[in-house]
Amino acid sequence: MITLLARDLKLSVRSGSTIFLGIAFFLIVLLLIPLSLEPSRPMLIKLAPGVLWIALILSCLLSLDRIFNLDLQNGILEVLTISPLPLEGIVLVKSLAHWITTCLPLIMLVPLMGLLYNVPNDTMIWMIISLLSGTPSLSVIGCFVASITLGINRGGLLLSLLVLPLYIPTLIFGTEVIRRSLDGTSNVTPLVFLLAISASSIALLPIATGSAIKINLN
Repeated sequence: MITLLARDLKLSVRSGSTIFLGIAFFLIVLLLIPLSLEPSRPMLIKLAPGVLWIALILSCLLSLDRIFNLDLQNGILEVLTISPLPLEGIVLVKSLAHWITTCLPLIMLVPLMGLLYNVPNDTMIWMIISLLSGTPSLSVIGCFVASITLGINRGGLLLSLLVLPLYIPTLIFGTEVIRRSLDGTSNVTPLVFLLAISASSIALLPIATGSAIKINLN
């Protein structure tokens, strides 16, 4: 499993374009929103939670179709399905590699967003906590939908249309965690729901993803 994870990370780093494209898109969205609105401090702070999560979700979409397609084209995916490794474990490794190469670099840019939107330091901490709690579900859900659209010509658009509705609960509770921290109220409840979404996705979706891969390869 560790060898497979290291291989996927090396391939992502070598290609490079997907990682930098996601980061560039994320930064562009963060910069365009303040330029299109009244640049007042209260307005920017109010918009920050939603802008952060929407920018991150849209940036994640750019790399979802690459999770399995490269291995499918090279025939490696078929080899992995008949290997002694459990298919659910392979799916988790793929999801983890996507999270490390796509979500983690964007989370590291949160301090920069805090400066752009005049977000208080304590709220920036909750932004990071919110993203660390919710983004694993984005990768696992994206991996599941990518397995459904596996091998479909021009499946990237279909993948985006299918995955965006599934991201809505994570978006709602992720923004609510940050918004409540800005208001000074307790954000324990949305944080628990956010963690529950990630935990249930990690526990259940790899099984469904493995089944979808087997169906599409047969």
